[in-house]
Amino acid sequence: MGELWKLLKQGNKSAFLAAIINAVIAAVKGVAYAFTGNVAMFAETLHSVGDAANQFFVFIGSALSKKSPTPRFPNGFGRLVNLVLLAAVLVVGIMAYETIIEGYQHILHPTESQGFLISVGVLSLAVILEAFVLFKAMKETLHEVGIEAKGFSIVTQSVANVNKAKAATKLVFLEDTVATGGGLLALIAIIISHYTPYHQAEGIASIIIGILMFIVVGKTFLDNAAGVLGEADLAMRSVIGEIAFKDPGVKDVQEVAVLKEGDEYHVELVVEVDPSITVAEADDIKDRLEDRILRENGVTDVIVEFDEDDKYSKWKEIEEKNKEE
Repeated sequence: MGELWKLLKQGNKSAFLAAIINAVIAAVKGVAYAFTGNVAMFAETLHSVGDAANQFFVFIGSALSKKSPTPRFPNGFGRLVNLVLLAAVLVVGIMAYETIIEGYQHILHPTESQGFLISVGVLSLAVILEAFVLFKAMKETLHEVGIEAKGFSIVTQSVANVNKAKAATKLVFLEDTVATGGGLLALIAIIISHYTPYHQAEGIASIIIGILMFIVVGKTFLDNAAGVLGEADLAMRSVIGEIAFKDPGVKDVQEVAVLKEGDEYHVELVVEVDPSITVAEADDIKDRLEDRILRENGVTDVIVEFDEDDKYSKWKEIEEKNKEE
């Protein structure tokens, strides 16, 4: 039990905060839907239920993925977060399907909703809370990629670098972007339906929200399927290779492999050195490389191997292939 508590404290904080807030939002929206019968509110209720469940599983998965390797699982549990995310997107997919079906039925049989002020008030509060969670996810994204930003640049920089964030943070970012946008869309649809005879607006909004949820499902599924299979990180490979290439004792970089296990990077490196150096000098090169590479965010272990310098530069060719890939 003590180990589990320690692991939970290492879980993704953005996912935990998002799960709590979305659970509260889902409950409030559900009550509002029960009173108003508003289809757009129904879509937003399912959206928030899916997000809350999803983000809770993400938090648990991100925590358990920090478990230390065991004799049975010597490579650790890093990919567990990818497996949990694959399961979690199924929840969102089901909610997205129900949202679209309900919206379609409302377009075919439009009815005027009740409780306009309740709907507007609840959705306005929900948008504010979801925007707050999204902002926290933006800041977490920048923290994970090592970028400092203030003001509006937090938004622009986080959007530009979200693909470099951890899988759990990226999912929270995507889901709450859709949640904030979906809340605004539902709010607009309710206002249109209230002040005009075009009651189908709520159904259309519901379908659009469902489609946006499916986009998140697709993006998350593809990213985490690659993670489960064992994805190489080409950008990090270039960074590690350049670090090794610039070391004064390294003549060339023969091979670099960077395998991503959940949120962690495992590095294997083959460098060429002068064959006339002593074992002590080679050991110093190894220590320097390991110390420097382990300072890179997310790198947990480094294996350095040596080969004699063949007077032929391979690293530049590897870099060219990286750019092509």
